[in-house]
Amino acid sequence: MASVTYRNVFKMFGDFTAVSDLSIEVEDKEFVVFVGPSGCGKSTSLRMLAGLEEISDGEILIGDRVVNDVPPKDRDIAMVFQSYALYPHMSVYDNMAFGLKLRKTPKNDIDRRVNEAAEILGLTPLLDRKPKALSGGQRQRVAVGRAIVREPEVFLMDEPLSNLDAKLRVSARAEISKLHKRLGTTFIYVTHDQVEAMTMGDRIMVISDGILQQIDSPRNLYNEPRNVFVAGFIGSPSMNFFNATIVAEEGKHFADTGDFRVHIPKKSDAVYSNYVGKEVVFGIRPENIHAVPYIPPDIDAAPISGTVDVVELLGHELNLVINSGKNTFVAIVDTRLAPTVGNKVDLVVNVDRLHLFDKDSELAIR
Repeated sequence: MASVTYRNVFKMFGDFTAVSDLSIEVEDKEFVVFVGPSGCGKSTSLRMLAGLEEISDGEILIGDRVVNDVPPKDRDIAMVFQSYALYPHMSVYDNMAFGLKLRKTPKNDIDRRVNEAAEILGLTPLLDRKPKALSGGQRQRVAVGRAIVREPEVFLMDEPLSNLDAKLRVSARAEISKLHKRLGTTFIYVTHDQVEAMTMGDRIMVISDGILQQIDSPRNLYNEPRNVFVAGFIGSPSMNFFNATIVAEEGKHFADTGDFRVHIPKKSDAVYSNYVGKEVVFGIRPENIHAVPYIPPDIDAAPISGTVDVVELLGHELNLVINSGKNTFVAIVDTRLAPTVGNKVDLVVNVDRLHLFDKDSELAIR
């Protein structure tokens, strides 16, 4: 197995910078997810590692070996594509064995590897079928199986679940996570779906416009986003943002949005005293806004109110779009609440979960 290192990697397409100064280290046996919106550079980063795109500048290492000029077939990686790329005229067995046959692997070794991979993925009864006789989930497993039989140092997966329906994606996520633990191999996985990223990765690399925004554990990305982009991208529904001014009154600091104000915990006074009178971006996640009748115990609450614009009952949660006058935001409230559009609701913000960002740099104020 092997680690993967990007050292000051750039990728240019003419005058366009697709990846800018990417430097990360993926540890041996780690599962790292590259996530970001479409066109952000995450797939390009993966394809450079695979050798399918040339590097404009910098170095990529697999283990201790610089692979910039190493052909894809000699990099000891296996890649699973979004399209699966199965040969329609070949059986499942032959699709999985094809790469090994090209390498002139002995037949008994091919049989062993294919049958072991089929057993792991539940494909044994399907080995004689052609791809057209398989469901989307089965085809996806065949594509993964074709990668497994290579016994590579690094697995690369480029949005392998995007062609599956929502229910299959959930089960396939779990299968890939279990597979990683069973194989004990380095996995690098690309997705635009932040739920996939949060549920699968040991660490997540958030990228936007070709620039690494933050790489961290799912928990830290959620609780301590480095900037406005990461805060808004991670979490569903996404974080609410308000333009606010920091004001000081009677020894306390407040974030004043113009139609409501939220007090800032006392422990933060030393940090925010430098921002008094300045504009900031105030962020709060929908799940940290609660309806007054159902406030969780032991939270530091700041009151707000507004009019219900939209009601979304999802069974396990109730999402409300609230208009507070100058601001519109989303709150996830107790399902025992039964508001209708046009109702006024009283809410509180859990101020221990608020986030404040510098207005100009959009970096978190710590």
